[in-house]
Amino acid sequence: MKVLANDGISQSGVDALKAAGFEIITTKVAQEQLENYINENQIDALLVRSATKVRKELIDACPSLKLIGRGGVGMDNIDVQYAKDKGLSVINTPASSSASVAELVFAHLYGGVRFLYDANRNMPLEGESKFGDLKKAYAKGVELRGKTLGVIGFGRIGQATAKVALGAGMKVIYSDPYMEKAEVKLDFFDGQEVTFKFESKSKEDVLKEADFITLHVPAQKEYVIGKAELEMMKDGAALINAARGGVIDEIALIDALDSGKLAFAGLDVFESEPKPEIRILMHPKITLSPHIGAATNEAQDRIGTELAEQIDSILNK
Repeated sequence: MKVLANDGISQSGVDALKAAGFEIITTKVAQEQLENYINENQIDALLVRSATKVRKELIDACPSLKLIGRGGVGMDNIDVQYAKDKGLSVINTPASSSASVAELVFAHLYGGVRFLYDANRNMPLEGESKFGDLKKAYAKGVELRGKTLGVIGFGRIGQATAKVALGAGMKVIYSDPYMEKAEVKLDFFDGQEVTFKFESKSKEDVLKEADFITLHVPAQKEYVIGKAELEMMKDGAALINAARGGVIDEIALIDALDSGKLAFAGLDVFESEPKPEIRILMHPKITLSPHIGAATNEAQDRIGTELAEQIDSILNK
C-alpha cells in the first residue's frame, strides 16, 4: 500500500512505515495537482500537516484513499466528519508536539518580558553607537517567577504549557468549558514527581487575574479574544497565541498594544496566514515566529513514529 506524506514526515516515520511494508512517497504535490496524483498513483493514505487541505471535493474525487492523517493536533484543514462518513479513517497525533509548543510559548514569554524581540532588531543597528541608550531602554524587564499564567484551553498542550510555568515558579489558572477539573503531573530528571490539582475558572476571571494569557484552543468561527476580552485583561498584561490563527482579533490586539493596555504579544499563528498583515509583522511590541510550534526534531520524530504505528494498526489489520 502507498502512503503520500505530502507535507513531509520524519525519517523515523519513513523507516517505521517501510518496516511495516508500506511504500512511502514524500514528493510535495501542489494542492491543485493532488487529485490527479492520488488517482494516478492509487494512494491509500494521505498524510498532511497544516499546509495541505483535504476537503470534500478531494475526498469524493479520490476513491483509493482509505486513510487521512494529520501530523499534529489541529484538524481544521481536513473535513474530518465527512471523511469518516465516507468510510475513511482519520488520525492525528495530539500528544506528540505538546512539549514543543509549550516551550515555544515560553520562548515568546521570556523574550517578551526582557524585550529580546526588540533588542534583537535594534542591537545590530545601534548597539555599537548607542549601547548605553539601549541598555537604559531595556532596563525595566520583569521576572516570570511569581506571576500568574492564564491558560485558555486546558487540553494536552495547555497542560504541557502549565508544566513549564510551574517549573518556572509561576501560578497557573485555566479556563476550559470541557474540563472542570484537571491534574497535572510534573516529572523531574531524577524520578521525582509532583501532582498539581486545578479547577476551571470562567474565561472572564482568568482574563482579569492573569499577568500573561496563553491560548490553546482549536480554530473557531468567532474570536476567542476580541476587544471586550482585551479590555478585561490587566493593564500591562501580555498575550501569547501558538494555537490557531483567527482566534484573536488582530485589529483589536494592535489597538491594545498601541494604547499600552498590553505590554506585548507573542504570535506563532496569524489570522491571514500564510500572509500575515504587515501591521502585525512590523509592530514593535509583537514577538513573532512563523507557525513553528511543533517544528522541533524531537516532536517530528514522535509525530512520524506515532503516525506510522496508527497507519500500520488500521491498514494492516
